[in-house]
Amino acid sequence: MIPVTTFAGKKVALFGLGGSGLATAKALQAGGAEVTAYDDNPDSVTKASEAGLLTADLRTIDWSAQAALVLAPGVPLTHPKPHWSVDLARTAGVEIIGDIELFVRERRAHAPDCPFIAITGTNGKSTTTALIAHILTQSGRDTQLGGNIGTAILTLDPPKAERFYVVECSSYQIDLAPTINPSAGILLNLTPDHLDRHGTMQHYAEVKERLVAGSKIAIIGIDDSHSSLIADRVERAGVSVQRISRRSAVAHGIYAEGARLIAAETGALHEIADLSAIDTLKGSHNAQNAAAAIAACRAVGVSEEEIRAGLKSFPGLKHRMQPVARRGQVVFVNDSKATNAEAAAPALSSYARIFWIAGGLPKAGGIASLAPLFPHIVKAYLIGEAAAEFAATLGEAVPYEISGTLDRAVAHAAQDAADDNGASAVMLSPACASFDQFKNFEVRGEAFVSLVAELDGATMLVEPEKGM
Repeated sequence: MIPVTTFAGKKVALFGLGGSGLATAKALQAGGAEVTAYDDNPDSVTKASEAGLLTADLRTIDWSAQAALVLAPGVPLTHPKPHWSVDLARTAGVEIIGDIELFVRERRAHAPDCPFIAITGTNGKSTTTALIAHILTQSGRDTQLGGNIGTAILTLDPPKAERFYVVECSSYQIDLAPTINPSAGILLNLTPDHLDRHGTMQHYAEVKERLVAGSKIAIIGIDDSHSSLIADRVERAGVSVQRISRRSAVAHGIYAEGARLIAAETGALHEIADLSAIDTLKGSHNAQNAAAAIAACRAVGVSEEEIRAGLKSFPGLKHRMQPVARRGQVVFVNDSKATNAEAAAPALSSYARIFWIAGGLPKAGGIASLAPLFPHIVKAYLIGEAAAEFAATLGEAVPYEISGTLDRAVAHAAQDAADDNGASAVMLSPACASFDQFKNFEVRGEAFVSLVAELDGATMLVEPEKGM
C-alpha cells in the first residue's frame, strides 16, 4: 500500500467505494487523513464501514472543512451531467481529484525522480503497459504495475529511488489527475470513445493530451489526426516528443517497416527490433504498441539488449491474441477478448491461414465489416446464438460449419488444421459477447485453453487455469 501522507491531518471526502475506491480510502486513512467515504450503493457503504472506514452521506458533511473530494474514476465528472457530489464540491470550492493524482503527489513528495511511465490511448493501452512492465521486470528492475490495467495504484509499494512505476491511465483517471507528470508519457492513438462521459471528441482529446503535456518525455502515436496535432502542440510547448508510427517514417522516434522497428535519431536510422518471430506481438497494431514500449523503456535507461530480450519473452496478455499452444505447424490463439467485429479484426489480419472459431451472443452489425479479411480464413467454426447469422454473412465466401459449442469447434478446427499440413492458426476470436454460453470472456478464453490442452500432441505455451 502507498499511504497518502500528503493529506495527513486533513479532512477528505471520498465518493465511490468499488475496488479502487476502497483501496484509496484505506491509503488515505493509513497516511493520516480523516476520510469520510460514501457511495450510492448501500452495500458498498456497509462494506466500507465494516472495513473500519468512517462513512456518511456526503450531503450532510461540512464541505468548507474538506481539503479535497476524491472521486472514483467511474463516477461522472462532467457528462452526461456531474454527479451530485461533484456539484457539492464545486460549490464549496473544493478540488476534485482521483487516485492517480494522489499517487503523483506522493511520488513528488517522497521520490520525485523514481521512473514513472504512464500509458493512455483509445486502443492498445493494456498490451503496451504489460509489455513495458515485462521488459523492466525481466531486466531485473523493481517494477510496479497498476492503474486501469486492473491493480489499484495505491495498493502498489510506496515510491522510492530506482522503483519503476508502469501505470495504465484511462481518460477518466487523467481527468482527475491535474498534475500528472510522468518521466515518460505515452499517447498511443485516439478514436471516438467514451463520448457519453466526455461530451465531444474535442474534450476527450483534451483530457488525453494532459498526460503527455505534463511528461518529461512524450511518446505519441501520430497515425491519427488528433494525436498528430497533439504531438505538434506539446512539442511547441517545450516538451521533448518522440513520434511513433506504423504507417510512415518519422524524423525523431520509432516507426515500423512491416515487422521491423526503426529508431530515428538526429538523422541516423537503425533497426532496434524485429517482431516477425514473436507470436505475441503479431500485427501492425502490436508494432505500434511495441514501438511505444521501446521508446518508453529507453527513456528510463533500459538498454536495447535488455529491451530485445524482453520483447522475445513477452507472454502476451490473457485473452488478447494470446498464443497458448503449438501442435506441429499450428498455433492456437486465444483472442476471447474480441467481443465484436472491430475487436476481432487485428487478430484476423495477423495470420495468413486461420481456422476461425467465432460466435456467441451477437452484437449489432455482426461480422459484415470483416469481409476484407475473409481471404485469411480457411474455415469458420460457428458457435452460440450468432451461428446462423454469421453463416449467412459468410455465405459462399468462407467455408464454415455450425459447431454449436466450443468443445466441438476446437476439436474440428484442430483436426482440419492438422490435415491442412501447413503453417496456420486455430483462433478463438468470437466477435461476440460470451453471455449465451459463458459467464464472461475470461471464462470463455480459459475454456478454450483447457480444451486445447487436452489435444494429443499439443505443446502448451501457457498453463490452463485449475478447475477449468
